[in-house]
Amino acid sequence: MYTARGKIDQGDMLAEYYPLVRRQALTLQVRLPASIELDDLIQAGTVGLLEAMGRFDSSQGASFATFASQRIRGAMLDELRNRDWLPRSVRRNARAVDEAVRRLEQHLGRPAEETEIAAELDMDLATYRQLLNDTNSGHLLPFEALLAEGVEPGVADATMDTPYKQLIDQQKRQQLVEGIEALPEREKLLMALYYQEELNLKEIGVVMGVTESRVCQLHSQAVSRLRSRLAEQGDEED
Repeated sequence: MYTARGKIDQGDMLAEYYPLVRRQALTLQVRLPASIELDDLIQAGTVGLLEAMGRFDSSQGASFATFASQRIRGAMLDELRNRDWLPRSVRRNARAVDEAVRRLEQHLGRPAEETEIAAELDMDLATYRQLLNDTNSGHLLPFEALLAEGVEPGVADATMDTPYKQLIDQQKRQQLVEGIEALPEREKLLMALYYQEELNLKEIGVVMGVTESRVCQLHSQAVSRLRSRLAEQGDEED
């Protein structure tokens, strides 16, 4: 894997670690919208692998395989976060849902019901549920990507492993865990099945006895509650 001058031979390294890139891409793809192509994830992961080759420092104690694995996954997550999947109108509606949930739950002191959120948005329940379906394709992300939503670029880069980044991750992860615990039981179950048991939407629907479309709606609503809670905690810290 090294040239006569002691440098890493990129061709050999790419060949050796390509299966790792593909394996991580496949693991992510099954939990993402159908619009995300496997080749796009592999391409992003390959960029992460090349960066790992250039930045690896054996004196830090970690093996290259461990270091490369982190950077490959981080590069894929960066690609996912940087994509603009949704039209602006849908993003505006998603923000409106977040704001409505935040207002209601501050006022009620409990998780708002679907009918209450729909009424706050001045729309009927069917329209509100369709809005949830429209926005959900932008939220079906791995746990790490959900954790990183709203973090300023450079503050908690998923490909960097610094004490400050670890502290930020730990704090946000704890806030997210607390937010999930505060969800209505049905949404809490859904999040556990998706992020812990790693079931897909169809499998979750079978467990919960609802359609795949309904799983999408409930997931989108849960993510909106979590974003609202994290935003509120961020305001309190400022």
